[in-house]
Amino acid sequence: MRALGPGSVSSFLKFVLDVVYMALVIGLVGVTLLAFAALLFSVNPSLLDNVKIDARGQITDRAPVVVVGLLAGAGYMAGVLVIIGALRRIFVTLTAGDPFHPDNVGRLRLIGLMLAALELGRYVLWAISGWLPWVRDVRPSFTLTAWFSVLVVFVLAEVFREGARLRRESELTI
Repeated sequence: MRALGPGSVSSFLKFVLDVVYMALVIGLVGVTLLAFAALLFSVNPSLLDNVKIDARGQITDRAPVVVVGLLAGAGYMAGVLVIIGALRRIFVTLTAGDPFHPDNVGRLRLIGLMLAALELGRYVLWAISGWLPWVRDVRPSFTLTAWFSVLVVFVLAEVFREGARLRRESELTI
């Protein structure tokens, strides 16, 4: 089976990325709506009058934790959505048989930046969670794998930049 062009492995992977992209869009909308609902219920607890809850009022007491958690999840999903979107556009060029399209360099750099931003966001969330009294047992973790992935993507971006440059030069050659 071929790696590039129509009917290739890259076209199959493009289809898989399309499905994942749509699932992420639906998930992001759902998480955003849940965060909005949790915020609404925390501001106006009388909306929960008809909802059966335990005697301690657990839903309204934990609303800030739920809202922050849902917003953090939405931010993470948005970052992954940007990465999947860039990968989809890269795979469009692979399916077209043009792997060294000049736009792929910027797309790979965007992927690298989003991977780094997601990892830094995880550190920020960990630091903030240490100050919150209702969050317990959060342990920081530094993963070399994540930072290695960021470096690999940036190196691949430079490889694609060089490939696009060589392709431009060969097109000018008679």
